[in-house]
Amino acid sequence: MLQELANIHRLLPDLVLLGALLLVALFTYWLARTVLVRTARRLAKRSVATWDDALVQHKVVGRLAQMVPAFIIYVGIDLLPRIDADLERVVLNVTGAYMILIVTFTLSALLQATNTIYEATPRARQRPIKGFLQLVQLVIWIIGLILFVAALIDRSPVILLSGFGAATAVLMLIFKDTILSLVASVQLNAQDMIHVGDWIEAPQFGADGDVIDVQLHTVKVQNWDKTITTIPTHRLISDPFRNWRGMSESGGRRIKRSLYLDAGSVRFLTAAEIERARRVALLQDYLEDKENELAEYNRQLAARDIEGEINMRRLTNIGTFRAYIFQYLKHHPMIRQDMTLLVRQQQAAAEGIPIEVYCFTATTAWAEYEGIQSDIFDHLFAVVGEFGLRLYQHPSGADLAQLGAPLAGQGGHGQ
Repeated sequence: MLQELANIHRLLPDLVLLGALLLVALFTYWLARTVLVRTARRLAKRSVATWDDALVQHKVVGRLAQMVPAFIIYVGIDLLPRIDADLERVVLNVTGAYMILIVTFTLSALLQATNTIYEATPRARQRPIKGFLQLVQLVIWIIGLILFVAALIDRSPVILLSGFGAATAVLMLIFKDTILSLVASVQLNAQDMIHVGDWIEAPQFGADGDVIDVQLHTVKVQNWDKTITTIPTHRLISDPFRNWRGMSESGGRRIKRSLYLDAGSVRFLTAAEIERARRVALLQDYLEDKENELAEYNRQLAARDIEGEINMRRLTNIGTFRAYIFQYLKHHPMIRQDMTLLVRQQQAAAEGIPIEVYCFTATTAWAEYEGIQSDIFDHLFAVVGEFGLRLYQHPSGADLAQLGAPLAGQGGHGQ
């Protein structure tokens, strides 16, 4: 007990001097925060540039201010008279480790500010660097922690690194996802596969919406119902996904829909129907060219003494309707004429004869696209009857009830 009291009494003057040095360090820290940080904030507000706002936002200047008290203690400890050597070594080790930690925090904050500055540029949507900066942060933290421990225990970092090789297998297992994500990030950026703002569709992850964040480990997608889907970055390399960026950059979005016509309504046009079709402005050129073509073909048949209507070529209602759709789309102001435009008849099936419309709208905005597509097919559904055609539709309950009504009436009459 007496020995312990003697040791405390011996260290008491050193502790008093050390406490005074600590008060000086705290005062300089307060002064640095008051002057340095506040001045930086005022200059950032007055400046037109945005990079200084990012530095203030991520507290880079505030991290640097925390270095001031540690530096005062680290330098001032040598100026104290008759300080105990063991106590001095402990203070220097703790202060050195603290400064290494502050430098690590400052560099990490600087990288975050760099990403914020870069994201404000137009190029950021095409070439995000957040994943690479996160990798650099990881390396800085690994180096910083090694130096921190080395300074704290007063040992060379080389000694700690010598044992690092033995732990490589364990670290590879721990950082497996990070390594996979790093490789995936390099591939995604090198091949220009995904940007922030891209509309991607990955059904296996339940993702269908805009990319809002690309990080080292994850890619965040905001779905159309405003939910957020988080996808591991490396899964976008191993699993397929659809990126709609090409559609957005082209300025046109594809319409690919079919009308199903009742095969029983397909027939040749009568002379009266042809005359009535001549009054349709969109069909006048088609009818003139088609009639000349058919007349020439039929004249050749007559010259060969081939008779009979079955041998002659005539206008059909389905062909005329197909030509009408094509001309309607050719004259539509919201359909791109410099992109593929097709109206084709596909193979007949149990649901009828499909007439497929294949074209591109002059906008990629979702709401406008749906409105244009709906307007086109509203018109086609309404006009199909003018060509003597019927749309195919499976019988509904009401149709079956109408068929059964006469039978029920006959049965009642018989009774």
